[in-house]
Amino acid sequence: MIRLVAILLFCASSVWAEVRIDPARSVVRDGWWSLRVELVLSDVTPYRVYTLDDPRRLVLEFEGLGGDGVDLSGVLEPGRATNLRLESMPDGWSRLVVTLAEPMAVAEAGMLTVPQGADLTIVMERSSVAAFAASARSSGLKADANLPEEGVLDAGFVVAIDPGHGGIDPGADRGGVQEAPLMLQLAREVAAALADMEGVQVVLTREADDFVSLDRRISLARTAGADLLISLHADALEEDEAQGASVYTLGKDGGDAASRRMVERHERVDLLEGVDLTGQGDQVATVLLDVARRDTGPEGQRFADLLVQQMRDRGVRLNARPRREGQFAVLSAADFPSVLVEAGFLSNARDRERLLDAEGRSPLVRAIADAVAAFAAHEG
Repeated sequence: MIRLVAILLFCASSVWAEVRIDPARSVVRDGWWSLRVELVLSDVTPYRVYTLDDPRRLVLEFEGLGGDGVDLSGVLEPGRATNLRLESMPDGWSRLVVTLAEPMAVAEAGMLTVPQGADLTIVMERSSVAAFAASARSSGLKADANLPEEGVLDAGFVVAIDPGHGGIDPGADRGGVQEAPLMLQLAREVAAALADMEGVQVVLTREADDFVSLDRRISLARTAGADLLISLHADALEEDEAQGASVYTLGKDGGDAASRRMVERHERVDLLEGVDLTGQGDQVATVLLDVARRDTGPEGQRFADLLVQQMRDRGVRLNARPRREGQFAVLSAADFPSVLVEAGFLSNARDRERLLDAEGRSPLVRAIADAVAAFAAHEG
């Protein structure tokens, strides 16, 4: 199942029949240290999920969901959830609000097709008061004016920096230089440069030499309300001719042979954890995600083009083809634009020397910061 947390899904079709909740087969109940929301729907429909604070609530919004005459009184089994209400919204969406008795975080969210329609499952796990308050936002989605008491935290423009690999997955290794710690250092330098910008906030998907699965990296960015994700890598090929930096966006196909080889190298370890976001997975969710990327996909491409230009202006050593596409799982989020930066090749001696030196990395750090500043100003 593709995990979808605080995500807006759009459907390829512009016309939807009214979707209904089956209250006899739906339930909101406590699990083992968790809260489970299990809804049986008459059809697949776009949905979005987020949390709000003061009071603490889980909010699920659905397009085309009908609520007239639906009795949900038997759906809630009180415990970690204390109240449940279904409300209509003026834009053709409906909102299911679950009042929480304690701080909880969305750990999983996914919709699966079944013969009778669709099953939506939300799993929430226990959280701290501070963590709940920090994540209680719409993650890029605008809160509806129908709930004036539900203030959404203003986090400014949030950039998620994703240092590739880590832990059991050291990444590329050439000349005694490993990709994972080098990209973490680069990520810290980029984060420091961005932290100086007014209105820009930064989150790292890992801050130590830890293994973080690909879907977890996306979830961390989404929980932080990311407006942009930048994944950092430095590959190594069998030969040393390849050189220079490049910027990837998500492609509809596998891209060229070099792109496919990079995808395989970047993601092979993650498959050991049972995560394969490049596979078929939830077929319906995949279709919805592809359509949702009609907005965020072009935004990612605009940022990638802007970044390449900033890299040229800063004198960053570029690959012969600095703009590429590939099916990297870390670029698969539909609710925010994302790019993957190949900072260079550890298999190339000149690239390796440049990346090992703080002064050598500086033009790239500055180029990323300048591109983010320009992109944030335009998007904001």
